Amino acid sequence: MFELKNENLTVQFSELGGQIISIKDKDGIEYLWQGDPTYWSGQAPVLFPICGSLRNDWAIYEPAERPTFTGTIPRHGLVRKMIFKNVNSTENSLEFSISSNEETVKNYPFEFELSINYSLLGNTIRTEYRVKNLEGHRKLPYFIGGHPGFNCPLLDGESYEDYYLEFEKVESCTVPRSFPETGLLDLRDRRPFLENQKTLDLSYKLFEHDAITLDQLASRKVTLKSKNHQKKLSIAFDDFPYLVIWSTTNQSPFIALEPWSGLSTSLEESDIFNAKRNIRYVAPKEVDTKYFDIIIE
Repeated sequence: MFELKNENLTVQFSELGGQIISIKDKDGIEYLWQGDPTYWSGQAPVLFPICGSLRNDWAIYEPAERPTFTGTIPRHGLVRKMIFKNVNSTENSLEFSISSNEETVKNYPFEFELSINYSLLGNTIRTEYRVKNLEGHRKLPYFIGGHPGFNCPLLDGESYEDYYLEFEKVESCTVPRSFPETGLLDLRDRRPFLENQKTLDLSYKLFEHDAITLDQLASRKVTLKSKNHQKKLSIAFDDFPYLVIWSTTNQSPFIALEPWSGLSTSLEESDIFNAKRNIRYVAPKEVDTKYFDIIIE
């Protein structure tokens, strides 16, 4: 277990998945979901090289320099259960890293290095992903995202319905249909969701059809607030085009606020990985970076 601490926050991390496992404020209030398996055993997994799900977990790669290659990648990718190495530590930052290996290349046929740099400055925890392409000649296609879950409610005596999300901007948007059994989306079949509003009251009914994919959001910051007190947390995700919000349907006391660079496969998409919507590429020997902030107030 690794720790960053200042006068505002104490943040702990694990080599398993290279993830955050605790965020406590100066009053000792735990903000991060603690992984109760009754509801969801995860906490803040790192999603790579996919966010969400592929059709039947199936990926077809068509790199120009080699024959077509087919692999399987489970929901949210390959690295959630991998052991990261702590490769750098300072007073206010930690860096974890993994590289491709014999197992990853069986299903994701690229040589890569994934580094996660966590920094603590004041009341802000920054998560920066660095994807390095170790290939000599091929571009590396990938998606990446965060999946932090947060305690909701934060304090004893409160209910889920005491909380709401506040968006940075007034929002009007629709959301795509989701299929919980497969994890896929239908981006053409949409329903109204936000209508000229800046807040969204939380209820378990919101998640009766699985996660909510906000792919039309104008805001790049969302804040979780209570109607009863002033404690709050925000996710600021300038580098990410999508935000997914999720909780389970069995009245679980958490909400996940997830910045993603890509989405689950939509019904009209093929299984060709390189052709997926919003795919990112890293040139040979180059590095691509993305970050988001968790702000505790």
